[in-house]
Amino acid sequence: MLQNQDTMEILSNSTSKFPTFLLTGIPGLESSHAWISIPFCCFYAIALSGNSMILFVITIQQSLHEPMYYFLSMLSATDVGLTVSTLSTTLGILWFDACEISLYSCIVQMFFLHVFTFMESGVLVAMAFDNYVAICDPLRYTTILTNSRIIQMGVPMITHATVLILPLLLLLKPLYFCRMNALSYSYCYHPDVIQLACSDIRANSICGLIDLILTTGMDTPCIVLSYILIIHSVLRIAPPEEQHKVFSTCVSHVGAVAIFYLPMLGLSLVYRYGWSAPRVVRSVMANVYLLLPPVLNPIIYSVETRQIHKAVLSLLLPK
Repeated sequence: MLQNQDTMEILSNSTSKFPTFLLTGIPGLESSHAWISIPFCCFYAIALSGNSMILFVITIQQSLHEPMYYFLSMLSATDVGLTVSTLSTTLGILWFDACEISLYSCIVQMFFLHVFTFMESGVLVAMAFDNYVAICDPLRYTTILTNSRIIQMGVPMITHATVLILPLLLLLKPLYFCRMNALSYSYCYHPDVIQLACSDIRANSICGLIDLILTTGMDTPCIVLSYILIIHSVLRIAPPEEQHKVFSTCVSHVGAVAIFYLPMLGLSLVYRYGWSAPRVVRSVMANVYLLLPPVLNPIIYSVETRQIHKAVLSLLLPK
């Protein structure tokens, strides 16, 4: 009886519904965080300035008020959101060693982080559909992708992402967490957080799997199908000298898809099967997963898309 009381006391002292989590910077390189913050600051500056510039030029240039550029502005907006959602905690750790974060702050960060991730996946599907219509049915392009239809595509993206993430966050409320709540990354990542819970997380894991199926699991096949139809149509109709020109219009989008899904796949594999890998590898993968798309997307589209390239140059070099 006494032993059971001692056990219950230990459990009550070691669990909490309102924990404080400890974020992790670059494991093993804590003494170099000040130096490591320099490239991180550069990456964040490139991501914010590059995507903000694309949003600005699309807004002010009347010639860019077309469906493909509206979708590009959505992509830039989600990239800005992804960047801002992790900037404060990452730089807080590197600059001030501010590793502590409360459960509610963690939930808020998770909400924006996962909502913008889900939205970016949806925007990439919409851009694949835009390429498909532009190449395979160009005569009906303006009648299919009207402004009202683009709005009808954009609003469900936001709603879909929000509806998917809310149950994940609500299921965190009944969980108890152990006191040593050291997270693996410099931000709150849902699978990482629930692994620290002392209570049953089966409902959380199932809900997370359903969300993964309803986002990446559905979006990836749609993108692949779009490009299968595009390749089939181009090879069947276009003359050989035109095929390269047509395919070159898809290079930017293919690059955006690759830099979004490949790091996500890499982080998932490392998270599920790579726990024997050094912690620094997992930390770098986690940061690459969130920093690579916002940094590279504006560079890719500014270089590969002639209209964006000209608009950015005219903004930077007006003379």
